[in-house]
Amino acid sequence: MTTILKFNDIRKSFGELDVLKGIGLEVNKGDVVAILGPSGSGKTTLLRCLNFLERADSGSIVFDGVQYDAAKATKKEIRALRMKTAFVFQNYNLFANKTAVENVMEGLVTARRVRKEEAKAKALETLEKVGMLDWANHYPIQLSGGQQQRVAIARAIATDPDIIFFDEPTSALDPELTGEVLSVMKTLAQEGMTMLVVTHEMKFARQVATRTVFMENGVIVEEGPTKEVFEHPREKRTQEFINRMEMDDF
Repeated sequence: MTTILKFNDIRKSFGELDVLKGIGLEVNKGDVVAILGPSGSGKTTLLRCLNFLERADSGSIVFDGVQYDAAKATKKEIRALRMKTAFVFQNYNLFANKTAVENVMEGLVTARRVRKEEAKAKALETLEKVGMLDWANHYPIQLSGGQQQRVAIARAIATDPDIIFFDEPTSALDPELTGEVLSVMKTLAQEGMTMLVVTHEMKFARQVATRTVFMENGVIVEEGPTKEVFEHPREKRTQEFINRMEMDDF
């Protein structure tokens, strides 16, 4: 197993509130890690700290063999890490004034200096992969939430990242649109994409995640192979959370 991401003692406070209280985890290439936990447990903040969308107060991140200081990484170091990672946001974060294909091209052209023709070919290829080729020239306002999120996933995979961070990718969607996004993510998982997924979709976690992490109050309460965490959790809090969430699914 090749370790692609390892982080230790990640801490983050907002004023008096300790949101992350020394989080550590190791992620292997090809892992799909589901991060579960109640609202306010620090899941999204953790993801944002790993991609430097938030600055952690302390901790270390080793990505692809390179060590970063989670609190003090330079702009150059952050840029290097982001060249190998991608982030899918809860609310899609598409440019309203750009079409689907232009949204996917944007990161390739601006951050990676890919030639426009080449970027367009790559963008169309990834839109086809997520079932959005027919909507390539539509603007976000003309698309459903599920379609917008699929464009956002196309944008993420267009850069050939080593890992994709997903922050509650379906929480802004109506239930009937959730399936189309999860099915794209399932395909990526089957193709061996490494993914760290903050989610409340228990079925997805059970069926797709290779490992599951349960967070509460800024700490990891439990983590392990998904089957074990769901069927034989060591912690009572994990069991209670899973039971409650799975009741909501019915």
